[in-house]
Amino acid sequence: MQISVRAKQVRLGDGFRTHVAERLEAGIGKYFDDAIEATVQVAREAHQFRVDCAVHVGSGISAQAHAVTGSARDSFEAAVERLEKQLRRQKRYLRDHHRRAKAVPAPAPAERDEAPAGPMIIAKTGDNVATLSVGAAARRLGSEPALLFKNGAHGWLNLVYRRADGNIGWIDPFDGSAAKAAAKGRPK
Repeated sequence: MQISVRAKQVRLGDGFRTHVAERLEAGIGKYFDDAIEATVQVAREAHQFRVDCAVHVGSGISAQAHAVTGSARDSFEAAVERLEKQLRRQKRYLRDHHRRAKAVPAPAPAERDEAPAGPMIIAKTGDNVATLSVGAAARRLGSEPALLFKNGAHGWLNLVYRRADGNIGWIDPFDGSAAKAAAKGRPK
């Protein structure tokens, strides 16, 4: 892992730099073995020290934290604890996500000489449709192409999906007329 330690209006000794390198290697290594880079910036703010830490672990996995205390070492320790907490949560999310995403292949064609007519259908079982807000669903989307969820605002099924241009799309079939009709006691 490439570690860069920068100082802004502060002189840092070699002991502090080695402590930073050892602490980051140990803290990040608990959760991710092959981190790419880490950046630590120490700056003086009035009579206190501000330490900003950023870690890039892999494809789409990064964490940032900062702390302000009376000493540079205490600020660094507080920031690293926050980084470790973020990385621990990210690792737990990835571990649980991979456990839930076990694919069940479709049965093989009846005859071995016959090729399948279209793409293979893979069933995803055991997932419950979570009740979320649109923002929470967009955050939970991650690297998946689409996420089906129950909208917490009105209880209807909604879909968020990753568009070809990189943005996130949202499909909400609820227009309110069915709820108004149900409230009046007549079908739509």
